Amino acid sequence: MSKLSCIIAGLSLSITAIAQDIQNNPTSNHGNKFEQLGTILPTPNEYRTASGAPGPKYWQQRCDYTIKCELDEKNNVLTGSETLNYFNNSPDELTYIWFQLDENEHSNINNANYQTSSRMPQVMTDNMLATQEEESGKADNGYGVKIKKLTDLNGAALKYTVNKTMMRVDLPNPLKPGQKYIIKIDWSYKISDRMKYGGRGGYEHFAEDGNNLYTMAQWFPRVCVYSDFQGWQNHQFTGRGEFALTFGNYDVQITVPADHVVGATGECQNYAQVLTAAQMGRYNQARNAKEPVEIVTLAEATAAEKNKHTQKKTWSFRADNVRDFAWTASRKFVWDAMPQLINGKKIMCMSFYGKEAYPLYRKFSTRAVAHTIKTYSDFTFPYPYPVAQSVEAANGMEYPMICFNYGRTEKDGTYSESVKNGMLGVVIHEVGHNFFPMIVNSDERQWTWMDEGLNSFVEYLTEELWDNKFPTKKGWAGAIVDYMKLPKDQLEPVMSNSENIIGFGPNAYTKPATALNILRETVMGRELFDFAFKEYARRWAFKHPTPADLFRTLEDASGEDLDWFWRGWFYGIQPVDISLDTVKYAKADLNSEMPKSRSTQKKVDAPATNPYDDISKIRNREDKTLKFYTDLNPDARDFYWQYARGQVKVDTTQNFTIEMPMTVTALTSEAKEKFANSYFYELSFSNKGGLVMPIIIEWTYKDGSKETDRIPAQIWRYNEQKVKKFFVKNKEVASIQLDPLQETADIDVTNNVWGTIPAPTRFKAFSQKTEAGPRRGQSVGKNPMQAAGM
Repeated sequence: MSKLSCIIAGLSLSITAIAQDIQNNPTSNHGNKFEQLGTILPTPNEYRTASGAPGPKYWQQRCDYTIKCELDEKNNVLTGSETLNYFNNSPDELTYIWFQLDENEHSNINNANYQTSSRMPQVMTDNMLATQEEESGKADNGYGVKIKKLTDLNGAALKYTVNKTMMRVDLPNPLKPGQKYIIKIDWSYKISDRMKYGGRGGYEHFAEDGNNLYTMAQWFPRVCVYSDFQGWQNHQFTGRGEFALTFGNYDVQITVPADHVVGATGECQNYAQVLTAAQMGRYNQARNAKEPVEIVTLAEATAAEKNKHTQKKTWSFRADNVRDFAWTASRKFVWDAMPQLINGKKIMCMSFYGKEAYPLYRKFSTRAVAHTIKTYSDFTFPYPYPVAQSVEAANGMEYPMICFNYGRTEKDGTYSESVKNGMLGVVIHEVGHNFFPMIVNSDERQWTWMDEGLNSFVEYLTEELWDNKFPTKKGWAGAIVDYMKLPKDQLEPVMSNSENIIGFGPNAYTKPATALNILRETVMGRELFDFAFKEYARRWAFKHPTPADLFRTLEDASGEDLDWFWRGWFYGIQPVDISLDTVKYAKADLNSEMPKSRSTQKKVDAPATNPYDDISKIRNREDKTLKFYTDLNPDARDFYWQYARGQVKVDTTQNFTIEMPMTVTALTSEAKEKFANSYFYELSFSNKGGLVMPIIIEWTYKDGSKETDRIPAQIWRYNEQKVKKFFVKNKEVASIQLDPLQETADIDVTNNVWGTIPAPTRFKAFSQKTEAGPRRGQSVGKNPMQAAGM
């Protein structure tokens, strides 16, 4: 045994003591949290490997669409016809094909919202009354997809069955592997105005100028995904769980009033025919601009609002290898654009917005689009599409190359900082969805968090790099604490179906985003995490990943066993609450006088916390290679940016009693000489929350200096409830604080602090026991503890 081992033998736990701890604590559930997920994850196969990568026989279906549609603005009806080329790349024979008819959500006949309870409120709006009347009535309210004709390529009618928001088309003969089948559908539907009440698409009417703004989404019958891991994804659409869709090529012609401006998924094929010569010139100018250029000006949009055309124009768009297609149209639109260089390729970043949003969107929207695709590309893969667009509308939703966001000013053109930041956040979030799930194409209807959670995490990284003062929330561990504190009956695992989640926002967005940021900043470190996360994005771009593919890839690419983390954060509901229970202190001294036990009253200030100055911001500031968007672009600043927003100081204190029973332990003469100026500390921790996490210890020394020790979560593997850790320091400690930057989402910081230690005088060594952070007026343990032979 080494000399150091001899010295600390009395101050550290032996294997026997650990075993005794487990024996005395039968509820320790020894080892369970660190067991492998095993059969919880699906068995690897030739389609999806144990490494998390697509297997040698991975396959996925494809469907190409040719669509013509026309907008009847007077009656708010959309009429369309589509031809689908469906390719069966699976090893299975298919006897039918499932379609999504998501517009049936608005029908009182065919909607799938039957499982949602409702009550009679004390106050009801006209819209609420109309909605309840429609839902309660027996007559068809007119909404939902009307199938006019459904045939094969030769015009022969095909049998189909509509089941709420799904439609099954029966094939006359089995579709064999490697074959394709062509289906033609004529349809129409009444466009809903529920957009302003939280709908995902439809139209908003502006009574002031008598115009509509259309956001056309889920607007055509779309093929469901058929996959190796679940067959047909034909879960009903209730308005919450979003979409699982098949990749393909789109050729779409959109006929609208001639004075409407149209933005859509893909590249427009006929700008020269639908734009004026002046607008076409501005578009060409925008292609090489360094700041947004108005293609359709505010003056032109304002004039168009007043002089409505009766003629029509057809806009033609082409989009390759996308999983969906959406579009917007209005005569109210201002349209601006600028390019962003990604991997040597110019991407046209564009925004469409009415005068109601002009002061905000003109200054920020297209710049935010450019910043988003650049930052997401850095963390995943180069943005592969030719355009990225942001549309100001009453709803917020995302589609390939186009998204709908809010962000309007007051009528006088002013805006609050919260509206500005909210607008920037939603633009970044919705544009970011191009990567998750539009390209990394997870099943949103089954696992919302794989869409919203992953995107919210990269949104957080992108907001952090927009402005170091930006009030980022989804990703910082402190933001999830209130949710983690909730009673267990109000929580569900992240690995829950979209329709079953109670706390949808925190569970599907914030908790998984926070978990990933904790992996990046606290568990794995940036270098390991960023490599592994980029590998996941690269592996599953334009494919259909599952949670197991994410979990396995992050472990495979990093060399970290993270099953304990997935088990706790994604399959469990326990919170983080690590308590600093006791601190034992020993000092080697050549004198032999023994100190007296005494108690003293201490008043310790609670640690100051800043909800916006988190670990990511600190590290981003320290990384001199990073450049913030607002630092590089003065035009992206406004008067709020100039405010000096310092740390928020929490002016709270705690009083508690410290008992200091002490005993002497003998040291060898060699140890006395070597460690005469060393300070020994043994810290005892308890896992009160149940979720195992790393222990982060900040030491503040008597001379004012600080030091941080980081203990990996594996310290809990022998006992998940209580652990001890011994430290040798060369300076005397004044106070100890756990998780000082709130990296772990600890729900109770009152048990994370141990206060100033009285200086030892003229004794060989002693142990000191204090309770960390008791409630005001609470006294602590009085039983002496020996420094040796515990």
